[in-house]
Amino acid sequence: MIRNYILVAVRNLVRHKFFSAINIFGLAISIAISMVVIMLIADQMMYDRFNTKKDRIYRVTSRGVTNTGEERGGSSITSTSPMPLRDELLENYTGIEKVARLKRGFGNNWMEVEGQNINVPLAGYFADPEVLSLFEYELEYGDMNTALINPYSVVITKKAAKKLFKESNPLGLTIKVGNLGTYTVTGVVKETEQKSHIAFEGLASMSTVKSLQRVGMSANEMNDWSNCWNGWTYILAEPEKSREEIETYLLEIYKKHIATVEDPETYKAKFSLQPLMDITPTHVLNNAIGPTLPWFVVYFFAGLAGVIMLTSCFNFTNLSIARSLTRAREIGVRKATGAARMQIFTQFMVESVVVAICALALAGLLIFVLKPFMLHLNFARIFRWDLQANYMVFGIFLVFAIMVGVLAGFFPSVVLSGFQPVKVLKGINDVKLMSKTVLRKALLVGQFTLSLIFILTVIIMYNQLDLFLNKDYGFNMKENIMIQLNETSAPVLKTELLKNSNIKFVSGASHIPAAGTTHGNGFKKQLDEKEWTDINTFSVDEDYLNNIEVGLIAGKFFSADAGATNGHSVVINEQAVQAFHFSSPAEAIGEELIRQHDLLRLTIVGVVKDYNHGQLMNKIEPLALLYQPDALTLLQVRYTGSFDEAKKSVEKAWATVNPTLKIDAKEVEAEIKFFYNTVFSDIVEVVGFIATLAIVISCMGLLGMATYTTETRMKEISIRKILGSSDRQLVVLLSKGFLKLLMISIAIGVPASWLVNNLWLEVMAYRTDVTFAMISLGVIILIALGGITIGSQTLRATFANPVDNLKSE
Repeated sequence: MIRNYILVAVRNLVRHKFFSAINIFGLAISIAISMVVIMLIADQMMYDRFNTKKDRIYRVTSRGVTNTGEERGGSSITSTSPMPLRDELLENYTGIEKVARLKRGFGNNWMEVEGQNINVPLAGYFADPEVLSLFEYELEYGDMNTALINPYSVVITKKAAKKLFKESNPLGLTIKVGNLGTYTVTGVVKETEQKSHIAFEGLASMSTVKSLQRVGMSANEMNDWSNCWNGWTYILAEPEKSREEIETYLLEIYKKHIATVEDPETYKAKFSLQPLMDITPTHVLNNAIGPTLPWFVVYFFAGLAGVIMLTSCFNFTNLSIARSLTRAREIGVRKATGAARMQIFTQFMVESVVVAICALALAGLLIFVLKPFMLHLNFARIFRWDLQANYMVFGIFLVFAIMVGVLAGFFPSVVLSGFQPVKVLKGINDVKLMSKTVLRKALLVGQFTLSLIFILTVIIMYNQLDLFLNKDYGFNMKENIMIQLNETSAPVLKTELLKNSNIKFVSGASHIPAAGTTHGNGFKKQLDEKEWTDINTFSVDEDYLNNIEVGLIAGKFFSADAGATNGHSVVINEQAVQAFHFSSPAEAIGEELIRQHDLLRLTIVGVVKDYNHGQLMNKIEPLALLYQPDALTLLQVRYTGSFDEAKKSVEKAWATVNPTLKIDAKEVEAEIKFFYNTVFSDIVEVVGFIATLAIVISCMGLLGMATYTTETRMKEISIRKILGSSDRQLVVLLSKGFLKLLMISIAIGVPASWLVNNLWLEVMAYRTDVTFAMISLGVIILIALGGITIGSQTLRATFANPVDNLKSE
């Protein structure tokens, strides 16, 4: 029976090639998008699943609390925890089999968007010896039990070994890691398809940290309970030990080591456990140690896929019901010869599933073609997506396609199987279908409303991105080159750079303004004040304002002649003047601010104009410029003339000061705009791609409906032409119904787009205006595409020969 259903389904697909192609292609697009989302989720769900102890491994997370023990806001939750937690748990509590830590500070960060130090060959962490066994990393070379015991030993990945050494077995060879010393390779991690949420190229022994402390290269974080940002702690519980019991231990540790600290300035945090299987995907936590996809991103992509799937199902339902009248007699005959309604229903459901499976095959081909484009996205590179699938994922694809076929075909199957034989065999015109009027029109209106929402969203997002890239930030970012110091002496390099006639100013800074990186601290005017005021901070030198061309409103800036006085001074912006309730910038001059970090009293010596030193998504916030030569990580070099000549001068100066190191230099403007391109450009591209698909699917559905309507009215058109109707009149007659539907879609879609886009525009401090021109552009695009689609069929009808259509009458 099933075989017969499938044969009939295939025959009907072949017989109605045009409508079948529209249905299959529309479903293929939506299934392809859904498959990508499934692959992304499957990619994240594969992390750490290979670990045989995964159900007993937990990560300790921290959440900041006030001095009274009340939890701070959600942004204070981090995946990191204090370094002394390990020894405390192992020495004083039972039921814990292993505790392993990883600490930042060795090599580069894992995230590509932060820009790697080109003179440090590895991205990695300091690690306890237990890390290798806890996460079940297999070593191709070396002994897992001893590889991370001795100071200045490092375990590297096979990929890193190939990058750094010619030898296949690099054990015993050494690597110089920036200014952190030279490390001996004691192990090589075997290449595998198994995925870990910890992204690294090298793991250095934790015992190295103590050695670095002795020579002054590392702070004493190993015993600091207030530092919750630089280390990750993982616990392997004994089989009988529950998560709740260990969290009770963590509460006791908080009360013992943190709550009892009387110093109100000490940062305090409580701890909780996060199961290994909940790390990815997860809710958003600070200090991610690897590519962790937040659930809201999953929901976002799933929502886009759902919209496209809904549009395709609209098409399928619409065209299936539109074609129903051509199959009415077939259904009547089958019922008259004994077919039950369930058999007719099953036949149409099988046809729908066959269409979905054909669409699944085409979707696989589309993914193969589009995969390079998707992997090129910044998000894909940051989260290290590879869009690989296994047999389980292929099985999910098949089940998903069948479910889509069932859902898309259910309503048409119910309607068509309900035809009464007497009516359909007596006269096809007597068959009344609600879908002939209300439902089909509602589906088309729904499709084009969604299309218009997508079109307008893309236009608005593009304008918002353009605003970010071209807005006046309040400082001059042009003709400026950024050089990473990489432990180079800033004054020495600065002196060498200024020997070149095309170098105008050179200034040191801790980070680039408006490029996504923020530093901050708390400040007070008096210690007895209840709360600290959070202020963004930049470490700068005396030439900073000249370099970025920002003017002073009151007071003075740091001076090379001031010497040690600079270190006890601070320059604030206008927002900071308001934050500390000074009546004017002039009144602020000479007043003192107390810094929370070290309680140092700083005298306000100047007030600068407000400029966008932070992200443009936020309004201008209070700012403190501090003279801290030890905190400078880069130089900003303002030049005259061409960029190429300036770059040569910069490279020449660097080679003089650092003949053995490569220079890491970029344009300041490009670095700032890279941040906004990374954050928004991918979203614009993805939503733009989805919008294109939505409008293509909608137009295909409209094309199918227009084709069907035209074909069923060919005799009417022929008679009207014989009776003297002009081509223009016929075009208007055939098109006006569809054009009315487009107008209804516009009437619904414009306010809906305004509401949807204002939800995210409202969180932007600097937002583009939703103008009449934007709305008009979106509406014109929709009308143009809809008009072309409708016109292609109505014009074809006007050229038909009446004789050919009426000769059999």
